[in-house]
Amino acid sequence: MNSISDYFKSNSDVATGLRELFVDELKDIYWAEKALTQAIPKMIENATSEDLKNALKMHLAETENQVIRLESVFDLIDEEPETKKCEATAGLIKEAEEIMENTEKGVVRDAGIISAAQKVEHYEIATYGTLRTFAKTLGEDEAMALLQETLDEEKSADSKLTQIAESHINSEAAQLA
Repeated sequence: MNSISDYFKSNSDVATGLRELFVDELKDIYWAEKALTQAIPKMIENATSEDLKNALKMHLAETENQVIRLESVFDLIDEEPETKKCEATAGLIKEAEEIMENTEKGVVRDAGIISAAQKVEHYEIATYGTLRTFAKTLGEDEAMALLQETLDEEKSADSKLTQIAESHINSEAAQLA
């Protein structure tokens, strides 16, 4: 055996278990992405920084495409697209809503929105990295490529949020203290 994927191809019980885990995790992130298409507009509405609003609008469009991309991944692996509630994302969305409710409109709320959005991005980066590796291990190369595309978008969104926070939001919010 030369690689992990060779091992899984030769041990069908383990491969079946990993495939089931892969599908289960796809259902989880599919729910998460659909929930985020509802949550991000609330963040846009509550943000005051035009840079932040524009970044969130751009990521909302990406998120809508990520839902479609996940449906393609399900199709590639001969599974029906189904959701399974992602408790982690549900909790992160609830936290974002609490931040928006408990801060005054302005740069402090913008800093809170960035914080909440980056927590979501980091969860998604971890999830898509894992899913991409599962797809590779299972020999699902086309699915792996689609998952990599989404992973790259999530990393880019996180980087953009950091740039916005560091360029002006955090320093302006600190001046209000």
